[in-house]
Amino acid sequence: MNATLRALAAPAPTLPAYVASGNECALFEHAWRHQLPVLLKGPTGCGKTRFVAHMAARLGLPLHTVACHDDLTAADLTGRYLLKGGDTVWADGPLTRAVREGGICYLDEVVEARKDVTVVLHPLTDDRRILPLERTGEELAAPEQFMLVVSYNPGYQTLLKALKPSTRQRFVAIEFGFLPPEQEIAVVAAESGLAPDYVRPLVLLAGRLRALKGHDLEEGVSTRLVVYCATLIAAGASIGDAVLAGMIEPLTDDADVKAALLDVARAVIF
Repeated sequence: MNATLRALAAPAPTLPAYVASGNECALFEHAWRHQLPVLLKGPTGCGKTRFVAHMAARLGLPLHTVACHDDLTAADLTGRYLLKGGDTVWADGPLTRAVREGGICYLDEVVEARKDVTVVLHPLTDDRRILPLERTGEELAAPEQFMLVVSYNPGYQTLLKALKPSTRQRFVAIEFGFLPPEQEIAVVAAESGLAPDYVRPLVLLAGRLRALKGHDLEEGVSTRLVVYCATLIAAGASIGDAVLAGMIEPLTDDADVKAALLDVARAVIF
């Protein structure tokens, strides 16, 4: 069988499941074609990371994902010299590998990283599209196949952890939210294996709890948590145990708030 026939016979790659809520897929593709960096903003667990994985597979691009945290430094992204067998060897970080090889470099919750990280990103987010490596003396030009994507949750921003306007304005920004109820029911049912009729009250409860954000809760119930809850029920857990473990306990440690959330759950589901 020649190469063409093998390609035709090969099964099409499976894309990570994602349900669009607007024109985000088209916007992302436009940004990719025109080499524009993209910033995704929205609440925890609303599908930002799944969206990036879906688009990377859809565009046939390698995906380099970095989960940002308080101790993440610029060197963690660009690389450092390491001792190997008595020799000092340079090891590329994920950002440098993406620039060298092409593909999407995705920095998840970028505001959690240290401030020197954004300084490294700036030359990649303007018309220069370069990555200077001071330690090796290199200045890498990003290929056409390279794309920088970052995400953050605006609800967690503080004076100490926030993207500066000068950084935000280097990106095309796409805002994410939770899906409309019917779409969210379909997603949760597909992900968990629980029938839609049983998922519906869980999504209704999630909506009620999300309305409490900023009052008793720092963050609302993510779609991810609803999937966890539905998965527990599909596996045989009682609805009460699943709601407590999947949708209440992850939200708060405060006993009074927890009791209030359970009252909401009883009113909606039980």
